[in-house]
Amino acid sequence: MTAVLLQDAVRTTAARATALPRVVGAELTVPLVDGTRVRYCDLDSAASAPALEAVAAHVAEVLPYYGSVHRGAGWTSRVCTSLVESARADVARFVRARPDDCVVFTRNTTDALGLLARAVPGPVVTLDLEHHATLLAWRDGEHRVVRAARTITATLDALRAELAARPDAALVAVTGASNVTGELLPVARIVEIAHAAGARVCVDAAQLAPHRRVDLAGWGANYVALSGHKLYAPYGAGALVGRRDWLDAAEPHVAGGGAVRAVTVEDGRAGTAWLPAPQRHEGGTPNVLGAAALGAACRALDPIVDDVVPAHERELAARLHAGLARVPGLRVLSCFATDPGEAADRTATVSFVLDDLPSGLVAAALSAEHGIGVRDGRFCAHPLLERLTGGRDAVRVSLGLRTTADDVDRLVTALNRLVRRGPEWTYAIVGGRWSPTPDPRPADPFGLGETAGPAGCDR
Repeated sequence: MTAVLLQDAVRTTAARATALPRVVGAELTVPLVDGTRVRYCDLDSAASAPALEAVAAHVAEVLPYYGSVHRGAGWTSRVCTSLVESARADVARFVRARPDDCVVFTRNTTDALGLLARAVPGPVVTLDLEHHATLLAWRDGEHRVVRAARTITATLDALRAELAARPDAALVAVTGASNVTGELLPVARIVEIAHAAGARVCVDAAQLAPHRRVDLAGWGANYVALSGHKLYAPYGAGALVGRRDWLDAAEPHVAGGGAVRAVTVEDGRAGTAWLPAPQRHEGGTPNVLGAAALGAACRALDPIVDDVVPAHERELAARLHAGLARVPGLRVLSCFATDPGEAADRTATVSFVLDDLPSGLVAAALSAEHGIGVRDGRFCAHPLLERLTGGRDAVRVSLGLRTTADDVDRLVTALNRLVRRGPEWTYAIVGGRWSPTPDPRPADPFGLGETAGPAGCDR
């Protein structure tokens, strides 16, 4: 009987893997400091996910047709206009938008939230566990940050109390899934609380959309923001989706051609009649290929994001948590304790600290000695890390479509080896980051000239 169950589990896992779309670079090999090469183990998809093969193929297919959008009479202009507007419909369908919702293409989630910040007509309330993109977007207006409590229920109570104390709040902006711990917030319950207080809700879905269904209409939320580079479409496009009345009334996010109905000059001053959203906020030549890529990713993920993707990730996440529990001195971070009677749910993103090893050193050694890519730092969530680690940097592991059980096992083995034996290479802080010294790996495989830049944001 056990053998039959095991065979069924193997067949189920194999079938699920077959149903997952393939990503570009799945067989990429990377150099190690000892001179060998190994298959790259990418456990940093929460920062940026690789392109789906279907997305890359679609971009290559449409590239010969690249042309102007919305204003050209040529054939390629008509094709590109159709590509952008079709992608708009794909994004709306993917997030389960209402028929009258508006889809505005942006650069990423940060840009989308910045656009919404220009449109909000009143105070904004957020939680302290948010990504900086959500914490900082409203800095030029009235903004109140609610400290999350130890449980989700208590956090919702704190949010309810804050809204009761601020009856003029116009918007509650929350993440759908923490970019640090992967924990999911109960969006529908937050919407109920906010709407009862007369406030709208914007969901930062950058970390949620690649892993779970975004359901704008089902939640009753008013806006959702997401990034293509999290959604296996790293071509520079994101989106803000939601109610158009605020967007139609707001000053244009980017003033320029394509955003106007008419421009006049009188008494030496330019006068403007703006178009409604989305064109109102998409001034200039749009990112046609980025929009097309985002639309293609939404089409590919839409049939599997409710079941195949979560099942794949939950199986690997269980394996990961079991493995991390066996690493001496390792502490997994969590925003919340589990409420009694409620099962905790989270994406396959895990952050942790090790008792005796700096997180930057751990990440550097995993890369240099094992070919494993993770992220270290405070993940553009400084207030949350201050609460969870006292401001200490952490290591983040984030699983995605190309993650395998072997990848998880490689990480756990490498961490155990690192904790028990220490690094096998020498490391030092160079330019503010832990790095192998010396580092014999070629950092410029394209012959473009090696350069070093500041650490970037993951949103």
